[in-house]
Amino acid sequence: MQIKSIKAYRVVQPFVDGPYRMSKGRVADCFDAVIVAITSDSGVTGWGEMAPLGNFYSAAFPAGTRAGVVEIAPHLIGQDPRGLAGIGRLMDTVFKGHPYIKSALDMACWDLAARAADVPLVTMLGGRESDMAETYRVVTHGTLDQMAALAKRIIAEGCRRLQVKVGGNVHDDIDRVTAVASAVPKSTVIFCDANAGWTPYQARQFADATRGIDYTFEQPCTTIEENMSVRRMLDKPMVLDESVISLEAMLEIHRLGAADGLTLKISRLGGVTRTRQIRDVAVDLGFMITVEDTGGAEIDTAAMAHLSLSTPAERRLHAIAFHEWVTVRTASNAPPVTGSHMGIPDGPGLGIDVDPSLLGKPFFEIG
Repeated sequence: MQIKSIKAYRVVQPFVDGPYRMSKGRVADCFDAVIVAITSDSGVTGWGEMAPLGNFYSAAFPAGTRAGVVEIAPHLIGQDPRGLAGIGRLMDTVFKGHPYIKSALDMACWDLAARAADVPLVTMLGGRESDMAETYRVVTHGTLDQMAALAKRIIAEGCRRLQVKVGGNVHDDIDRVTAVASAVPKSTVIFCDANAGWTPYQARQFADATRGIDYTFEQPCTTIEENMSVRRMLDKPMVLDESVISLEAMLEIHRLGAADGLTLKISRLGGVTRTRQIRDVAVDLGFMITVEDTGGAEIDTAAMAHLSLSTPAERRLHAIAFHEWVTVRTASNAPPVTGSHMGIPDGPGLGIDVDPSLLGKPFFEIG
């Protein structure tokens, strides 16, 4: 089997609930996605998707993804898409760094390989560990009243896990989290995510003032060392996200004992191949795991679901249904969401049925 053709589409995906707000004025009103279709000489097509959250969240930006895909794709023509490790090495050889650009191409090869084998992607990722993964929802940055009201609405809609955005003015965020915690049942699982927005000094201030609230602290500071300095005085679990950029970084987090859990972003790591590799090692090392991405609709969410549900249930934290965040549709047979749980679409590969007519004209095609 060989790769015969590659097409790439740009799909802007506005958010259902309006602008997504983080601390320090960081805001986005859509995912600006690149969707890739890779077709083999046997006529099987695999799909991949990558969508940065604005230009501020990760070391990635939409225009960079589009430009990079155009550079890499010609080198993949004639390659066997089932040789996933070799595809990864080839992309790294012809285009150094920039793992986010390679993510959708890698994902499409996994989808194609699984479809060609007529098995769900979860089977190739180690097997299905459970039927559904519990999901969380985000309480974005806002006023006390706005955040408390949003938290109440999310809980009323059946979700039991909240990620509360912090990382701005410490004293204001103390009040925000206190208001959210007071507005929801005590059984609610809360993560306080600063998105690396604080210095260790600020993070310690926040942690000390919120000792009476039950939550998990997520990525308070930028570097592994800074987060470790906070962890030394912390009486709560810590999860790192932005620090997990490679296998080497994950091993350093483990060596230092800097976290209890990890959030693995598919595009930050360069695709399904490396996400699966890092996840498997991290599970064996005892970490709790969330597998998600920086954004996307049905294609990317399906990949997240397959990776989540092939993670041992006792090591899985939660998942997120990004396709419910956006107003546009790109495929049918999306990952099913029932209450606060998400499953895997039925069918080979990712299981979704992408409708090219919903994607518009490709900005690039070859083959």
